[in-house]
Amino acid sequence: MWDFDHCDPRRCSGKKLSRLGLIKELKVGSRFRGIVVSPKGTQVISPADRDIILNGGLAVVECSWARLDDVPFGKIASPHERLLPYLLATNPTNYGKPWRLNCVEALAAAFYITGFNSYAERLLSGFGWGGSFWKVNRTLLERYQTCVSAAEVAAMQETIMDELERTWEAARRDKEREPANGEAEDLLFANPNHHVDSDEGEIDEPGAEDPDLEALSRNTQALAVSPD
Repeated sequence: MWDFDHCDPRRCSGKKLSRLGLIKELKVGSRFRGIVVSPKGTQVISPADRDIILNGGLAVVECSWARLDDVPFGKIASPHERLLPYLLATNPTNYGKPWRLNCVEALAAAFYITGFNSYAERLLSGFGWGGSFWKVNRTLLERYQTCVSAAEVAAMQETIMDELERTWEAARRDKEREPANGEAEDLLFANPNHHVDSDEGEIDEPGAEDPDLEALSRNTQALAVSPD
């Protein structure tokens, strides 16, 4: 992990992983030969990256989404930078927001997609909300796991996005016809009920129950039905 100290140490998932002995910090400029999950990647992670992780490991850039311009990405040396496909954050800071995963979620997602499920579960187990990540994203992750290459993962993501858009449009039309039935949830954007005015770190709340988790999980799985 390259840590740029953008977050409150008490809230930072990367620092918590370090305290638990589950991750080690890398110095800026040090070369890493494994996979690096980075917003500056040009290729999406895929099951084809499994051997690279097996032989070289997995790293992440721990920084604030609001301060990406402050990160010297040119000094983070790796031949294998990767993006993550469409997934929903379930950490308390960015709950329900697509792509806004924190450090532990990003690592877990990469491990799940490349078939290291037990590694992902071990990382998430240190957080009270950690189980929510798999529960909400399970169908999406399982679909990405069926792919072979980065191109297939990218194509799968486009299919999922199209499904989400169509389902949202149908929900919007239903809402217009029956406004008393409640608001339709747009999973392409943030969940306003979970906005937190804070840094990109998160507060760990062991055992906390989120009233919208079940609905978000059901909606995500309904929107991402595996193709025949």
